[in-house]
Amino acid sequence: MSAAFDFDKDSANTEASPTVASVSRRTWLKGVGAFTGLALTVGVNGLVRAADAAAPAKKYGGAGMPGGTVNDPLVFVTIGADGIVTIIAHRSEMGQGIRTSLPLVVADELDADWGRVRVVQANADESRYGNQNTDGSRSMRHFFTPMRQVGATARLMLVSAAAARWSVPAAEITTKNHEVWHAKSGRKLGYGELAVDASKLQVPVQAPLKDPAQFRYIGKDAFNSVDFRDIVTGNTHYGIDTRLDGMLYAVVARPPVYGGKVTSFDAAEALKIPGVVRVIELKGSPPPAKFNPLGGVAVIARNTWAAIKGREALKITWDNGPHAGYDSTAFKTTLQEAARKPAKVVRNNGDTMAALAQAGKKIEAEYYIPHLAHATMEPPAATARTANGKCEVWACVQDPQATRDTVAGKLGWKTDDVKINVTLLGGGFGRKSKPDFAAEAALLSQAMDGVPVKVTWTREDDLRHDYFHTVSLEHLESTLDAKGKPVAWLHRSAAPTIASTFVAGAKGEQPGELGMGAINIPFMIPNIRIEAPEVEAHTRIGWFRSVYNIPHAFAVQSFVAELAAEAKRDHREFLLELIGPARQINPQDMSDTTNYGESPVLYPLDTGRMRQVLELATKEAGWGRKLPKGHGLGLAVAYSFMSYVAAVIEVVVGADGEISIPRVDMAIDCGPQITPDRIRSQVEGACIMGLSLAMTGEITFKNGSAEQGNFHEYEVLRAFSAPRDLRVHMVPHKYDMPLGGVGEPGTPPIAPALCNAIFAATGKRIRNLPIRDQLKKS
Repeated sequence: MSAAFDFDKDSANTEASPTVASVSRRTWLKGVGAFTGLALTVGVNGLVRAADAAAPAKKYGGAGMPGGTVNDPLVFVTIGADGIVTIIAHRSEMGQGIRTSLPLVVADELDADWGRVRVVQANADESRYGNQNTDGSRSMRHFFTPMRQVGATARLMLVSAAAARWSVPAAEITTKNHEVWHAKSGRKLGYGELAVDASKLQVPVQAPLKDPAQFRYIGKDAFNSVDFRDIVTGNTHYGIDTRLDGMLYAVVARPPVYGGKVTSFDAAEALKIPGVVRVIELKGSPPPAKFNPLGGVAVIARNTWAAIKGREALKITWDNGPHAGYDSTAFKTTLQEAARKPAKVVRNNGDTMAALAQAGKKIEAEYYIPHLAHATMEPPAATARTANGKCEVWACVQDPQATRDTVAGKLGWKTDDVKINVTLLGGGFGRKSKPDFAAEAALLSQAMDGVPVKVTWTREDDLRHDYFHTVSLEHLESTLDAKGKPVAWLHRSAAPTIASTFVAGAKGEQPGELGMGAINIPFMIPNIRIEAPEVEAHTRIGWFRSVYNIPHAFAVQSFVAELAAEAKRDHREFLLELIGPARQINPQDMSDTTNYGESPVLYPLDTGRMRQVLELATKEAGWGRKLPKGHGLGLAVAYSFMSYVAAVIEVVVGADGEISIPRVDMAIDCGPQITPDRIRSQVEGACIMGLSLAMTGEITFKNGSAEQGNFHEYEVLRAFSAPRDLRVHMVPHKYDMPLGGVGEPGTPPIAPALCNAIFAATGKRIRNLPIRDQLKKS
């Protein structure tokens, strides 16, 4: 035996290069359904709520997720006789760097030489690795401590093996850079020399963790991604790169309208295309969509191009179903009508309606965000082989478990008969947490008697058949007292819910969605009322980076700026006054019963941290500095996924209405920083994505179908439109504070900061996104 910490190598993805994984359906349904109340809560005042005391203990964080967390070194670490340490990465890599960050944590506690560490991607195995759903900005938040324990336990086993071999007390032994040392005798052994001995030891129940002052890798900046070289040299293996002997290639003509189905089709012309092998009707399922394929007609060919040409030759008659009349212009009116009428009250402090009725002047505004598409650089792609009663899938998925469950369910097979190999993801942003494309590949391979089939979504497929980010209309009202302070706040948030994708008839935002920046505003306003109108979904609605924080932050942070302008106050000072003094607020006291699935005690909303990022970003940006004509500074702050982010954007609006962005300053407080460079890069990416959706992102529907089909119609930010100077500032913390998320929190403040900057530069208020040509002059 050459390995001390051995794992079943068959369980790891041995075909893909080292790589890899959002909220699974199970997780999310739990979030919107079960997260309606906390069982046992200690408020920030330390008092246990009597009404909750008798309720069963609720699990939070990683422990509350399906599969929980695992900290067994036998699962995650292998050490070869040559000393090479292999660490399993069980989360999906989509550019956020988690395939490097978590193994780096293990290596640090293990005292391993990073240069002698290899990272191998795990396939889907919840029972072995714990929760693998890479979403919700949770990977490091949930697995930092378990991965530390993995490394520390493995290190202790090596120390124990050395103590036994040398017949000395383990307390006399230390480790340093891949070696075990006994200072008294001057002896040392490499990790590889102890691997077999250590493998025979029982795994300790608990191993001491390092003093953070001893960290060699954690919190340091000097480490490239383990995939860096392969990415820049084109040697990475994404889902779309999978090649198997004898495989065939497929594209699918899907119903143009959500809930539609095939009435009839003629494949004669398609079958004449050279390379086309077969045409198969792919059965869909009626809404709610869940993770099921949309159905349609699949063209199987010897290459993807032939499949595409074959699809173009198909003659299909569709029954467009109940959503054939979905029209974005008309639906915006529907949202406005819903948001202008009293609706379900989801937070109520004081008497907002009376305060508004008594106001001498009421300020009102409405903010609109259209549907958005994930538009990942690598569209969905999956290859499946169903043979000998087994199904093996290679796919760029964020949620391996949901993929395995979905594929097994659609095939009618046992989950144990399905293996999911997770490849690198060419972007995810929540789209690849929905494995409908993997199920398509598996069903087509089954129909082809086990021949491997790769399903490729073209760019047009992806943009027209996405699980779109919700469309939203936010209606706000307020009034100011004689000193210019808000005395009432009414917010009606009208948006279809993601629950509609899983539960027939679900309407209006759910508690978890409203807890993303609508009901949990920590403002010092005596009368606050939040309402949630019920509106229906007419397409698939899904998770999108930052989710409902995007429309809520756009509305809330824009409206605060409008109130500041109405009060003739400096925006920064007005917002700081609104946030009030530093204090910790129990989310439940703001009617937020979900709190991203985290403990309200461990993760209260901390206005001191919110103030700090705002003060840091504005200081670094030179808030208040004199600007040339046409320039403007705008700011916004948002709390999401247990982190605090503020953005200050400098914008230039030319005489022709063209926008350029000389500089962006962002400040983030995510607690301790495990891999600072990864944090910077994710915040930078979040800024670019936020600018994209603010400036050009829009999916519209006509006659039930998405109107945009490629990047000339759904534009993402071009290089020439990006900020010339993007600075990320981080609030330092020690390791006695729980971690916050990083991947998503940077996006929400961008759109309001940009639009507030435009107002500062031009006096024109942008309330409807995208901005596009709203500033252009004819």
